[in-house]
Amino acid sequence: MATTQSQNRWRSRNRYSKKQLNVMARLETHTALDDIAHVHGLRGKAEAVTFACFVLRWLMQRADHSPQTAEMLAALRDSYHADREIYAP
Repeated sequence: MATTQSQNRWRSRNRYSKKQLNVMARLETHTALDDIAHVHGLRGKAEAVTFACFVLRWLMQRADHSPQTAEMLAALRDSYHADREIYAP
């Protein structure tokens, strides 16, 4: 664990561009993030989260112009909501 001084230094340096996100997630989610990072040549779980957000935002934009993408996104959303207890902490 980083010292308080080094954490404050990091926050000071990155206060305009980054914000630390600490989330409690199931082990399965951590494993999935490791897999995503490995498969797509990313630098770890944090970058895998960023990539997942990028992909979802791209799908949302694409859904505005593509009925098939909109249907796929709706199916993914409905599937997640139906099984939310499995994925969310």
